[in-house]
Formats: sequence, C-alpha cells, structure tokens
Amino acid sequence: MRNYLIKTPPLLKAMYNQCIWHIKDHANSVYITFDDGPHPQITPYVLEQLEKYNAKATFFCIGKNVVEHQSIFQHILDQGHAVGNHTHNHLNGWKTANLHYFRNIKTAAKLITTNIFRPPYGRITYSQATGIERMFPSMKIVMWDVLSGDFDTEISPEECLNNVISTTKAGSIIVFHDSEKAWHRLEYTLPRFLAHCQQQGWNMKKIKM
Repeated sequence: MRNYLIKTPPLLKAMYNQCIWHIKDHANSVYITFDDGPHPQITPYVLEQLEKYNAKATFFCIGKNVVEHQSIFQHILDQGHAVGNHTHNHLNGWKTANLHYFRNIKTAAKLITTNIFRPPYGRITYSQATGIERMFPSMKIVMWDVLSGDFDTEISPEECLNNVISTTKAGSIIVFHDSEKAWHRLEYTLPRFLAHCQQQGWNMKKIKM
C-alpha cells in the first residue's frame, strides 16, 4: 500500500511554511528536480533528456556521491543546471539527532555550493527546519508539490507518468530521482513528461533563490 502523497496537501504546506513548496512567481514555468545523485549512468541519461527539450532542472545531490562522481557533478553545472544540498549521507531527519544532522549538511556544503537544501525523504523535524534557518541563514529549504513516485517499485512506469501529468501545473516543483531504484520508471517517464511540458507551453526552469 502506498504510504506517500503524489500531491502535497495544503495543511502540510501550512505546517512547514518556512519551506518552499511551489514557485509563486512562476511565469508559466515548472521546476523539475532530481534527488540522490549524481549517479554515473543515470544522471548522464537525465542530462541528455533535459538537453533534448531545452530544459533546465535542479539536482539535489548527496555529498558522498559528489565525492565519488565529481566529473558527473561538474557536468551538471557545465550544462547550466542548479544544484542543492541533500545532506552528505542521505540522512533521515526523523531518525537523526539535530547536531549530527546539521554537521552532515555542513559537510555536504563544503562540496556543493548552493543556497538551497532538501531533506532526504522529505523527513525533517520542525526544530531541524528552524535550526537550518538559524545556522545557515542564506539557505532555503525546498520541498515539492508533486511527487512522481518513481522510487516506488510497486507502480508501473505508466502510473508514474500519470502521477506527474495529472497533478503538475504552472509553478509546480516536481520530484524525480536519478537513482537505481527509480531507473525503470524514470527512463520511461522523463522524456514523455518533458514532451508533455513542452506541449503545455511551460518553461522548464531551475530553481534560483
């Protein structure tokens, strides 16, 4: 049984109103994001698809993956995409002491120059969210309002595509994953979703704060 929501409910957005869930001044644009990379095979595929559709995106990178795949990380930057901090070790905030969580973000920040952060799994406590505001004053916490579900091995590629097509609108922040777990669904969904966005006349932009 699915234990996640494709469309983020207004109540959750209100509870964590210090986080960015969608882009208000969107200028008819959508904001596609990728979590958990860089990956040596999947991230280059993603970059290739984005280039085909003249799309820019935002990659929330894990620090240890940046260490292991520095050339791929540089390729993301060279193609003009944005990068964000996703902790150094993909920490679940609900299961991590605050001090360790903040130190892990700081370790990743030495490798990833950015002012945006996304908590792995979207799991962050209220005290961690307010602590990030205090300890990293220029950093914004970027969440999402559309979750593709590409990480869910129990759904089909077609279901994944429907998840994003049926819920995305101008201003949406959409989450995909450049990870092995998501690959089967991402490979199918991404080019078709990019084509859909193009057909809707939406600009596909990176997140800039």
